Amino acid sequence: MNEYVVGIDMGTGSTKGVLTTLDGDIVHTASRRHGMNLPRPGWAEVDAESVWWDDFVSVCRELVEAAGATPVRGLCVSGVGPCFLPTDADLRPTRPAILYGIDGRATSEIAELNDRLGEDEILRVGGTPLSSQAVGPKALWVRRREPEVWARSSYWFNSNSFVVARLTGEYVLDHHTASQCDPLYDMGAQAWHEQWCTDILGDIAMPRLAWPHEVVGVVHGSASELTGLAVGTPVSVGTIDAWAEAFSAGVREPGELMLMYGSTMFFVQVVDELRSDPMLWSTIGVQPGTFTMAAGMSTSGSLTSWVQGLTGDAPFDQLVSEASGVPAGSNGLLLLPYFAGERTPIFDPRARGMVLGLTLTHTRADLFRAVYEGIAFGIRQIVEFLDHPEAPVTKLFAVGGGTQGGLWTQIVSDVTGREQVIPAQTIGASFGDALLAAIGTGLVDPSTNWASAGEVTEPNPATRDLYDGLYEQYCSLYPATKDQMHHLALLQESASDQT
Repeated sequence: MNEYVVGIDMGTGSTKGVLTTLDGDIVHTASRRHGMNLPRPGWAEVDAESVWWDDFVSVCRELVEAAGATPVRGLCVSGVGPCFLPTDADLRPTRPAILYGIDGRATSEIAELNDRLGEDEILRVGGTPLSSQAVGPKALWVRRREPEVWARSSYWFNSNSFVVARLTGEYVLDHHTASQCDPLYDMGAQAWHEQWCTDILGDIAMPRLAWPHEVVGVVHGSASELTGLAVGTPVSVGTIDAWAEAFSAGVREPGELMLMYGSTMFFVQVVDELRSDPMLWSTIGVQPGTFTMAAGMSTSGSLTSWVQGLTGDAPFDQLVSEASGVPAGSNGLLLLPYFAGERTPIFDPRARGMVLGLTLTHTRADLFRAVYEGIAFGIRQIVEFLDHPEAPVTKLFAVGGGTQGGLWTQIVSDVTGREQVIPAQTIGASFGDALLAAIGTGLVDPSTNWASAGEVTEPNPATRDLYDGLYEQYCSLYPATKDQMHHLALLQESASDQT
């Protein structure tokens, strides 16, 4: 009889799950769309109960039903992160979950912690400067601004650890996610920094740490009734979605870089030793003994959805087709994609988007292509930071829903001058979760790789000179308009307060 494993990922725009064999053959997939709440400019939240837990339960039940009589031998969960979700002692959320770097509310707390703990010391301990991606400032924000919430809170979770706790009763977080919860985790010691945890979180308990593949508990009775999983099914703790997706794509060797095309853009590069860079994130890898350099753009696919809604909700395929007919350079448009602030490399939650060069002759096709090109310029900027002399980028893997259709990936290769390998299977993070579950339960060897190469996108040399010139203009826009952006961001925040 065959044996199956389940992987489920809770992304920004949907929850996706996959049922696979131990050879990586896909038996069934399931998904549920959801959104996030944007209660004011710079804030991004989700209702963990309905978005994370209910969607997980629904997807899990569908996968278990598809398995039929074949046993599910293991489960692993990934999700967006790092997030901050406080709960009471019964695992009931005490407020909506504050999302990762697209939520920029804790600017005052970042400044306070930098001043109190020291920016150089934070970088030395955690490998990463504090930014909107950091969990510590957001926890401090809740503690200061919502004392009644804090008084009712006993635990805090990321998306994957919340679901694991609901399934098993175990309070545990994976090392990788912890390494993004700055400044709470000591990268060198690979443990919580107890003094800073107490300073920021007070009496709220810290979860124990485990590696993403590790089985940390088993499904208990009430969770079994809801999900359909058998009581005693092993549960691996999982990790943040981008790292699970990199694992699924076979990004394992130093120099290999994953570029994830999604609602936001994410970069994960494997490196062979721990290093820090104030323009990037240093993190623990998925597997013990590994490290990664990472970066993230706050908007990418969400910008294409913005254009779609702004210009009449035309079918997405139609917009891509129209943009394909626009020449390189978008007929003189240049877009800065900081519509939700920006994470790497500027770490500025008050940065704002820009479309430069608009005339009455421009069309939605020009604007749509300018979005793709603007994101591609941002990708080039980050890849140049990642391409360190001592740890160069040797191979670029492109994954995620945005790789479908070809136009976006072609523009990125043209702008960056780099080829991209698109794996044959683009299921995503849930596929990596399934493999982590199989490894964690001992059903497959830890070196197992289910990825297989698919298409390769080559850069078009005919556009190189044009894009080099536009890239120089792109890099000049933020420094030239930063003060004006911040002034407008403050006006937006003030208007939101009055509302």
